[in-house]
Amino acid sequence: MIWVNGEPRERGGATIAELLAELGVEPEARGVAVAVDGEVVPRAAWDELQINEGQRVEALSAMQGG
Repeated sequence: MIWVNGEPRERGGATIAELLAELGVEPEARGVAVAVDGEVVPRAAWDELQINEGQRVEALSAMQGG
């Protein structure tokens, strides 16, 4: 089990790109940031970095307005 934005998911072994696709995030979407266990992951690593059991992923999207 992994944690995505505070919610448990049965999806260890996926890459960040695969996980974002499951969440409906377009691969080239602007204003998206991802952290794994509190460390920001550069976009260039999203296709390669696998999420392992027990890890916590935070996917954030910038919102316009105030």
